[in-house]
Amino acid sequence: MDIKEIYRKHKKEINRRLEEFRRTGRGSDKEIFAEMCFCILTPQSKALAAGEAIKRLTENSVLYNGTAEEIRKYLRGVRFPNNKASYIIRTRDKFTNCGKVRLRDFLKDKDINALRDSLVSNVTGYGLKEASHFLRNIGRGSEIAILDRHILKELASHGVIKKVPETINRGKYINIEKRMKKFAAGINIPLDALDMVFWFRETGYFFK
Repeated sequence: MDIKEIYRKHKKEINRRLEEFRRTGRGSDKEIFAEMCFCILTPQSKALAAGEAIKRLTENSVLYNGTAEEIRKYLRGVRFPNNKASYIIRTRDKFTNCGKVRLRDFLKDKDINALRDSLVSNVTGYGLKEASHFLRNIGRGSEIAILDRHILKELASHGVIKKVPETINRGKYINIEKRMKKFAAGINIPLDALDMVFWFRETGYFFK
């Protein structure tokens, strides 16, 4: 199905999802931290499996209080569970103050690109892709791209890039992101919505 047709057909659902992301960004520090951890789990794992793991961790209060070993036990279906449990602990410690996770002050009043760079520097396991994913999932993805393999494949198929690169350094990421932004503007689909359209073309469903 053509991307413009997907957007036209599913625009209401896409907008509903994007509003859900914005609500998460307006939510509690715990809700935002859960989303941050979801994006720690997604690299080299299926998003649905990462989502289910976060759901189990939050329902059992392990995400906010558990040890690395306790967290690891809930990461069924997530690759490299030992490493990622450790990443969650290190990130939780980084943003904990007076016994509580505090993220809202860190996230406010920053240029989006500066904020993304700060996330890469402060969240263990984050690169530009993961930081962009997190920012989109808290409603701040209108100017940045999540260049995962699904998106790169779609960009190549639409001639935005020549081929899917084997590796992406920072310079290449920014260059491809600029190309995707230009392409989105040219077809009159918001960047964060285009990400969801591409995801739908690759997977057949909308998620996050």
